[in-house]
Amino acid sequence: MSHQERIALQTAGHRDIHDITAEVQAIVTRSGIRVGTAHAFNIGSTAVVGTIEFEPGLQRDLPEVLDRLLPPSREYGHERAWHDGNGHSHLQASILGPSVTVPIANGRLILGTWQQIFHLECDIKSRRREIVVTVVGD
Repeated sequence: MSHQERIALQTAGHRDIHDITAEVQAIVTRSGIRVGTAHAFNIGSTAVVGTIEFEPGLQRDLPEVLDRLLPPSREYGHERAWHDGNGHSHLQASILGPSVTVPIANGRLILGTWQQIFHLECDIKSRRREIVVTVVGD
């Protein structure tokens, strides 16, 4: 059996991070699936879905580390081609990836005590995002 829904999210732009665990769990609950997997996928090439301990220090640290590794720069090939200021956004999102898959048991996401599902905006402007959540199992 499978079930699919979308989460709509408005971001404030670069470095905006959201905890979407409750929304994903609600979709799992509505699906009726007791054992399986939940896959959350960001539509678009400049944002990330993953897991982290969603606390203020890491909410600040993760985007800061990404900006140190891949800072805004006009030297990226993407910038030379498009001149849109978000070459680093594409690279940051590519490193972490657009999706995460979480196992389900007894109708609940199997996450660690300090592990939540997050969405991180890497683009330079606010965006309306859609995250597709697909639940598969029995």
